[in-house]
Amino acid sequence: MRRALAVLALPLLILAGTPAAAADKDDRRKKQTITRSQDQTSTAGSPDTFTGEVRVDTLFPASETAPYSGAYVTFQPGARSAWHTHPAGQRLVVTEGVGRTQQWGGPIEEIRAGDVVWCPPGVKHWHGAAPDSVMTHMALTSVRDGQNVTWMEHVSDQQYHGHVAGDQEQTGELSEQHATVAMIGAFSASGDLPRLTTALNKGLDAGVTVNQVKEVLVQMYAYAGFPRSLNAISTFMTVLEQRKAKGITDETGPEPAPLPEGTDILELGTDNQTKLTGAPVTGPMFDFAPAIDEFLKTHLFGDIFSRDNLDWRSREVATIAALATLKGTESQLRSHFAIGLNTGLTEGQLRGLVQVLGNEVGTRQADNAGRILDEVLRTR
Repeated sequence: MRRALAVLALPLLILAGTPAAAADKDDRRKKQTITRSQDQTSTAGSPDTFTGEVRVDTLFPASETAPYSGAYVTFQPGARSAWHTHPAGQRLVVTEGVGRTQQWGGPIEEIRAGDVVWCPPGVKHWHGAAPDSVMTHMALTSVRDGQNVTWMEHVSDQQYHGHVAGDQEQTGELSEQHATVAMIGAFSASGDLPRLTTALNKGLDAGVTVNQVKEVLVQMYAYAGFPRSLNAISTFMTVLEQRKAKGITDETGPEPAPLPEGTDILELGTDNQTKLTGAPVTGPMFDFAPAIDEFLKTHLFGDIFSRDNLDWRSREVATIAALATLKGTESQLRSHFAIGLNTGLTEGQLRGLVQVLGNEVGTRQADNAGRILDEVLRTR
């Protein structure tokens, strides 16, 4: 009897290794699977990539056969993502509440339950809740070369409310606010305090806030030195006192948000520098004097460029104008024209900046800046 069973079992063993058995195994792989709600993960949105209270409920990860992931993301009022891009695009389906989204350089748009947002590959944007509403959306994010997102700087309160200098819809020309930021940067760097006084008044009249102007003047220490920066700040204090005496009330604007506790400034600055330049910054100079490399990464790109009450485009407008005004800074000016383009400034806006230099600073400075801008554009 045992022998008979063994004989009967032999064909079954042989059958298990046949193409029919392999096909049966593939069929089992093609069957539907159900992931129960209690088995799905729910996490708080990281403060590195979100502002405010955010919850991420993962639905499914990307896989080899389905190269996209899904998640519900719930934003409490005023909460939002940081600026970011997706290498293969993302689709958002708003399921609850009222939210906001914005493409870099475009207007803020309201989104409501039932709306579907498609963000094409490589487009810099943010999304989040409205100031007075919770918003939930389903995020379906595609993957390319193992990547589904590239995170960038946080969305400041002023950007969220649409009040940041130069964040109007881009028209190819420099905005009035950015034009005054350029003048403030140029005259701070040159030490021309009478013309700086005029530029400061124009900037405040154009809607640049007090704290945004402070950010420009503080940043100037990194490009024109502490003496010029301190003189400019002193001049600004006098301007504010004179305007107050005339009964003019200027918008203060928010202070920069504090960095998360335990932030590694060197690591943050290195990351900011890489995003701005488009690649890690190395070279013989930094090997020869590693201290200057560390100071650039920590003090400039870490401490200053992480202050989120002035956007990176405005910072670059001020920096380019300052470097164009100074002598012997052609190499740095060339680098910052490229950085300006990386932040989303258009060719038309940069040419508008050169025009402001010609009208307000001088023909020599404008001609030199225009020549360098042409060189940068030819190499991109």
